[in-house]
Amino acid sequence: MKVSQALTLLPNVEQTVNTKAVDKALQQTNDSFGAMLNKAIGDVNSLQSEASKAVESLVTGEAQDLHEVMIAVEKARTSFDLLMEIRNKTVDMYREIMRTQV
Repeated sequence: MKVSQALTLLPNVEQTVNTKAVDKALQQTNDSFGAMLNKAIGDVNSLQSEASKAVESLVTGEAQDLHEVMIAVEKARTSFDLLMEIRNKTVDMYREIMRTQV
C-alpha cells in the first residue's frame, strides 16, 4: 500500500476511535487513582496518629493494655510499609514507561 492510500484511510480511522471517550476514561482513571492514593495516605496518617496517642497514653499510665498499644503500633507500621511498597511500585512503573521508546 502506498503512503497516499494510507493517508486517505486516516479520516476513517479517526471516526472509528472515539477519542473524547478515551480521554474521559483516562481522566476518570487518573482521578480515581489519585483519590485512592490520597485516601490511603490519609488512612496511614490517622493510623500513625492513633498509634502515637496509644503509646503516649501507655507512657502516662492512662492505658493499661500493652497488647492494644502494640496492635495499634503494628497496624500503623504495616500500613506504612504497604504504602511505601505502593510508592516503590509506582515509581518503578513510571521509570519503565520513561524507558519505553516511542
